[in-house]
Amino acid sequence: MDIIEMARELGKEIQKDERFAKYQVKEAICENDAVLQDQISQFNLLKMSISHEAQKEGKDEEKIAQLNKDMRAMYDEVMQNPKMVEYNEAKSEISEVLKHINLIIERSASGDDPATIDLSSCGGNCGSCGGCH
Repeated sequence: MDIIEMARELGKEIQKDERFAKYQVKEAICENDAVLQDQISQFNLLKMSISHEAQKEGKDEEKIAQLNKDMRAMYDEVMQNPKMVEYNEAKSEISEVLKHINLIIERSASGDDPATIDLSSCGGNCGSCGGCH
């Protein structure tokens, strides 16, 4: 088996992981929630309105400020939705798995022993570390 085929097998295993399944379920729940999708649409419309207003020649700073305030309020409403909270938690869990997989691959490609790579030592912010490169 070549390395690309091994990567495909790893992809299949990722899709079998319970965290991936949980993420997919939570994503589908959010996508099928009409109220949540309406809130997301409203947020996006406010975002576009801000952009449109800001590009006008005689832009109305008060209107932009109000639109920003409304957009932030809608963002908070979306992010506090229990379904969105659960989705973000599930997304974070699978992202953590993928981060660890990537760390193992990157460090292995740099010559480190894949069996001894310490996953707990990587906080994900490479600015304070040079160990992955």
